[in-house]
Amino acid sequence: MAGTAEVIQKTNVIEVADVSKIYGDITALDGISLSVVQGEMFGLIGPNGAGKSTLFKLMLGLISPTSGSIRVHGVPIDGRDFRAVRRRIGYLPESFVTYDNLTGLEILRLFADLKQVPRSSCAALLERVGLADAAGRRVSGYSKGMRQRLGFAQVLLGKPDLIFLDEPTNGLDPQGIHDFYQILRQVQAQGATIILTSHILAEIQERVDRLVILQTGQIAAQGTLAQLRTQRVLPSVIEVTLAPGQQARIEAGLARMAGLQITMNGQHARISCLPAQKVAVFELLFGLGGAVQDIAVREPSLEDLFLGYGEQHVQAH
Repeated sequence: MAGTAEVIQKTNVIEVADVSKIYGDITALDGISLSVVQGEMFGLIGPNGAGKSTLFKLMLGLISPTSGSIRVHGVPIDGRDFRAVRRRIGYLPESFVTYDNLTGLEILRLFADLKQVPRSSCAALLERVGLADAAGRRVSGYSKGMRQRLGFAQVLLGKPDLIFLDEPTNGLDPQGIHDFYQILRQVQAQGATIILTSHILAEIQERVDRLVILQTGQIAAQGTLAQLRTQRVLPSVIEVTLAPGQQARIEAGLARMAGLQITMNGQHARISCLPAQKVAVFELLFGLGGAVQDIAVREPSLEDLFLGYGEQHVQAH
């Protein structure tokens, strides 16, 4: 019908159902369930030992779960048809190890042969990741950042529609990180599904569509950043620059509101409040007219949420 918006139902590329992985006396994963939707950038974060690497290996089909099931593109990872699915996957491990005596172009051609994709795409991929000038140099002379770019180039071989990235920006400078995510967004726009893990939470918080926080082998939280902020109520911080001589007036006004944490430092006030109180604080500040020169708001960051959910998980256990 004309004028009616078309609803596109995206499918789950990955389905993890009640998965546990036990190594002897160690439970690396305990009843994990999650899904990754086609075309999204999905973040997986957690402290060391939380089970991120184990979950990565499971979803890649490198190891099998002790219990539960995992499907990728609808195919069980332990099924006969998973070999064909694996050809559609790109993977960058945390440490990309390669042959130092070969050149960057030779390395990429080697991976092209292993993936059974044309060698003709290698030179263009090296240029895309910023290694065109170093294509003929031996990898032994590459910096850590250059090696990471080379690893990213091999991920893109064959235009995979599912990409796993484990700490992908290790060794990259700020320009390299910007270029990396720009390419990643281009790949995502072409329909690829991307799963990444990173310890640099500020780097990914505005880039992932959804994320999971792992704690000691269990999911502490999952959803969009906005959903996580709603689920785990943390204070917002309002920073106010005051006009000269207005400190007492501001303090008197704020004293009428319960539950605020206020720190005054000369012409600067720092107000910590619950999200539900923000509008009331703004109304009070704006009502003071010329007493306020500037206002800045800082919402809970992904790092704040990560630490908050970590504390909640510890208290629950």
